[in-house]
Amino acid sequence: MCRVDQDPAFTPDLFAFVRDLAAHNDRAWFAANKDRYEAAVREPALAFVEDVAHRLPEVSPHFVADARRTGGSLFRIHRDTRFSKDKTPYKTHVGVSFRHAHGRDVHSPVHYLHLEPGRAFLGCGIWQPDTALARRIRDAIVARPGDWRAAVGDAAFRARFALGGDALKRAPQGYPADHPLIADLRRKDFVATTPFADADVVAPAFIDDFIARCADAAPFMRFLCCALGVPY
Repeated sequence: MCRVDQDPAFTPDLFAFVRDLAAHNDRAWFAANKDRYEAAVREPALAFVEDVAHRLPEVSPHFVADARRTGGSLFRIHRDTRFSKDKTPYKTHVGVSFRHAHGRDVHSPVHYLHLEPGRAFLGCGIWQPDTALARRIRDAIVARPGDWRAAVGDAAFRARFALGGDALKRAPQGYPADHPLIADLRRKDFVATTPFADADVVAPAFIDDFIARCADAAPFMRFLCCALGVPY
C-alpha cells in the first residue's frame, strides 16, 4: 500500500551508514551492523520503491517499480567480486533501478537512482548497449535527426540533465566521420544524469522531485524506446 504520511523515505542515516561502510568494508563489520543497514537503507529504499510504483505511471506506464526484497528494483549491497581485483565485499552506494517492462526480454532504457554521499544522481537511458542495440540507436539518430535534436534539446530536459558516458574515439563502423551528429553517433552509452544534493534526498518532497525529473527526461527516453522498438 502507498504510504500516506509525508515523512521522507530516506534520512541522513542512510548516508551515514554508507560513509561508515566505506570506512569498514568487511564482512565482520557489516554483520555487526546488519540491523542498522536494514533500518537505514533497505527498508527506506523499499518504501521509496513502493511510493514510486504509485507515481511512475504519471511518467510512463511501461516502467516498473518492484519492491521485492530480492530480485526487484533495489540492487544488492553485495559486490560481485568473482572477476574483480577489488575484493571488498560491499558497494559503497545504494542503487535502485526502475526498468522497462520489456527489460527482461530486451536491453531497454531505465531510470536509475544512485545514492552516495555527495554523489547522488538520477540516471536515465541505456548504459553499454551491445553492438546490435547501439546500432539501432545510431540508425535512429541518422534516420530521424530532427527528433533526436528535439529530444536532447528539449528545454526541461536540458535544464535538468547532462548527457554523459563513454564514447568511441573514432566514428563507429558504417557511419561517416563528418556526419553532423558524429559526437552523438560515437557514444557508447546513451545516458543522461541529473544530480541531487544529499539534502534533496532526505527532504519530504524528494518523491515529487524524483518523479518530476523522470518526467523531464521523457523526450530522451521516448526516443530511445522508439529506437529499440519498445513502447514509451
